[in-house]
Amino acid sequence: MPFESIRVASFRNLDDAEIGTNADRIFLVGENGQGKTNFLEALYYLSYASSFRGPVDAEAVRHGSSSFALGGRVRSGFGSSVDDIRVRWESKVKEIRRNEKPIRDRKELVELNPAIVFCHEDYAFAAGEPERRRFFFDQAAGLVSPGYLDALREYKRILKQRNAALKEARLNLLDLLDQQIAGKGVELMESRTRLRAEFDARFAPRYETVSLLGEELRLKYRPSWPADAGIDAVLDRLVAKRAEELALGTSLSGPHRDRWSFDRGGRDFAATASTGQLRLLSLTLRMVQAEYYTAVTERLPVLLLDDVLLELDRSKRLRFLALLPPAAQAFFTFLPGENWEEYSLGSTMIYEVRNGRFTN
Repeated sequence: MPFESIRVASFRNLDDAEIGTNADRIFLVGENGQGKTNFLEALYYLSYASSFRGPVDAEAVRHGSSSFALGGRVRSGFGSSVDDIRVRWESKVKEIRRNEKPIRDRKELVELNPAIVFCHEDYAFAAGEPERRRFFFDQAAGLVSPGYLDALREYKRILKQRNAALKEARLNLLDLLDQQIAGKGVELMESRTRLRAEFDARFAPRYETVSLLGEELRLKYRPSWPADAGIDAVLDRLVAKRAEELALGTSLSGPHRDRWSFDRGGRDFAATASTGQLRLLSLTLRMVQAEYYTAVTERLPVLLLDDVLLELDRSKRLRFLALLPPAAQAFFTFLPGENWEEYSLGSTMIYEVRNGRFTN
């Protein structure tokens, strides 16, 4: 199991302590507001040096403190070595260390010990704005390909420069930036097209198995540029749109405007689905993300499941758990009244969480 223990100091409402996590399954049982989600967030920080709640580093500091620190003994995905990972934040400065050596690029953490979180905020992937869906699929691609993350970062850098050039009407610079953004954009579009095929093959049957919808739900990817466009065709399109873009001062096409959707019988499923169906959709996306990661990397991720079983009735819950892919380690949160004993194994580590304290 990857996390053998974690150390917490001045992080949200959690007591300063070292908490053992040397088990394949860990259950956190407690009322709302006691620290269960905060504990999962601490694990996520040790996996990515960021929060799954968004850019909230300052909010993670316990009231009355000026900094927080997290540490973890993490076994590598191949089980051969144990690393000491530390994340410290103070006054807008974040320090990340692996075995006392500074980590400059968070990609190193992704390659070491990726975590996949199932949480309420994932609902936005099913029913939210297009950028939330783009975020999810970019994350899925980045987990298996550091090169995709590099291409995405470079595209965003060029896009920022291009938008500035459009606002300032710098035509000589636009010619160069069009060449650059077309190259990176086509690269991203090709990667997303492959990702859609891989995801759809897994997503459709798994959603049907749990939902019993009676009709397969298909994942659709609609790129802003024509799906089969090469760099030259994209350049022609950018030239044709230049007058309009200069007038508006922004780039009107490209991967930053791509759309993902879910199709049921030729209709947009999100437009007619119930809240329960959409919540299951978001859970299934996370399930497939974990499975896809393992298929490509031949490694198992850590799964963080935050009260998500509450959103399913008992029959769907059992079908969902039966499909949950193998994990290096899995953390579940439960309310005291849930039948969490039904899902525990003999080796499951169970903590009662109360006021930020963990009792084994």
